[in-house]
Amino acid sequence: LDRSSAASDVYKRQVLESFDIYRIFAAAGKVFAETNHGEYTLRLRLYEMEQRLDSNFFVRISNSDIINLRKVKGFDLSFAGTICVTLSNGTVTYVSRRFVAKIKQLLGI
Repeated sequence: LDRSSAASDVYKRQVLESFDIYRIFAAAGKVFAETNHGEYTLRLRLYEMEQRLDSNFFVRISNSDIINLRKVKGFDLSFAGTICVTLSNGTVTYVSRRFVAKIKQLLGI
């Protein structure tokens, strides 16, 4: 599963290519993949997805969010103690304090 992941919407199952995924996140007890084609429910847990995805492109930014670095539009470090991440599709998410040092190291800051 280095390149793709099985996902399903309400009616059908579909294989998602990793380069189509903007982020993978947990909400309401489920795990979702956000793509340019919409959101899909994943059958795996967030930590399982983290283990299967290429760590060169996908990075955990909080307990509930994994982002695709290829889809990042920008990082805003002006917030005290956290980093705001804007993805190329307009989604805004935040790096939790626990993961800030890891992201700064990744960015070479």
